[in-house]
Amino acid sequence: MASMNHHYTELQDSYLFRTIDAKVADFRAAHPDADLLKLGIGDVTLPLPPAVIQALHQAVDDQAVKETFEGYQAEVGAPFFRQAVQDYYARNGVELEQAEIFVSSGAKDDLADLLDIFSRGMTALVLEPAYPAYVDANVISGNKLVHLPSSADEDFAPYPDPTIDADIVYLCSPNNPTGATYTIEKLQAWVEWARQKQAVIVFDAAYESFIKDPSIPHSIYAIEGAKECAIEVCSLSKTAGFTGTRAGYTVVPKALVREGLELNALWVRNRTTKTNGISYVLQKAAAAALSPEGQAQCAANVAVYQENARVLMEALDGAGVWYSGGKNAPYVWMRCPGGLTSWEFFDKLLEEEQVVGTPGSGFGQCGEGYFRLTAFNTPENTREAAKRLAQLCSRLA
Repeated sequence: MASMNHHYTELQDSYLFRTIDAKVADFRAAHPDADLLKLGIGDVTLPLPPAVIQALHQAVDDQAVKETFEGYQAEVGAPFFRQAVQDYYARNGVELEQAEIFVSSGAKDDLADLLDIFSRGMTALVLEPAYPAYVDANVISGNKLVHLPSSADEDFAPYPDPTIDADIVYLCSPNNPTGATYTIEKLQAWVEWARQKQAVIVFDAAYESFIKDPSIPHSIYAIEGAKECAIEVCSLSKTAGFTGTRAGYTVVPKALVREGLELNALWVRNRTTKTNGISYVLQKAAAAALSPEGQAQCAANVAVYQENARVLMEALDGAGVWYSGGKNAPYVWMRCPGGLTSWEFFDKLLEEEQVVGTPGSGFGQCGEGYFRLTAFNTPENTREAAKRLAQLCSRLA
């Protein structure tokens, strides 16, 4: 009889977005004419940049001609895409070898698949509030989880606890859901912790393009010693609007060695065994997004979302509500006014103002009493939602 992975049964029911969808559906049924505004899901609303569209069309045309037709691509990534990523990092002051760069279909896939190169039953440290995929992937792998709670007192970006031992740790900056960012000083502390513990940092940089503050690193490799202890995972989903197009990359430095094994070599073997990468067409689009022309166009789209975040922050400032994020991230993490729980505030915001957000308790226990707002909507909808949000917060103050 086949032996099954019973760790799947240990997963907590992913009720968060299903519950949100059910509540919204019930509200729509009872109020079919309501003007409902959504600030909950972190999906982009602007189309792909022109340079990306042009590259997509050209790549499709390439596939129609014998002389330019492309079949299988290198599992680790086409050389032209790896070159584009290498150049992108170099423009941001980080030198990488092409052999350290790996293509992916987005951050979420590699965040889970990377666990293949570690032994089962290891200890994973998750900083909460956290993106739920970190937790679920380790539960499925049968790993032990240690949670490090964070709070408003430390801007939801804590220093490492030297008493905690772990094999890997997940860091996300700018953070989903809190929008918090890690300073050079804090990242240096985490790098020193990882080197001392011989742990590996998995650094989620999916939102790095939203960083405006020059003192906030875009990559963990801006920190001395990070190449000896960190893997960086990035995505073009929010940078270039690839949520429906799917492309990203992961960096595994050659200097990262544990138990005499080079993690870069292990990841090469994993990728060449378990995937054929992503298509030529998508890699051409991704390379275009990372070109100087593509980046200028991506920055224009990001600026729209950043302005949306500013509008939300301005509304919360006017209502006297504490929040983090927004300045260097597409998420605003607000404290629920009036002492309400996350779900109580969700219900009031939906019923009284017809605005949808995400309850903070869905991101871990220390998210209770907080609420996530996303800047990924149109400017018009965001301004109206901010107005309604401020009205409710003022009534609850």
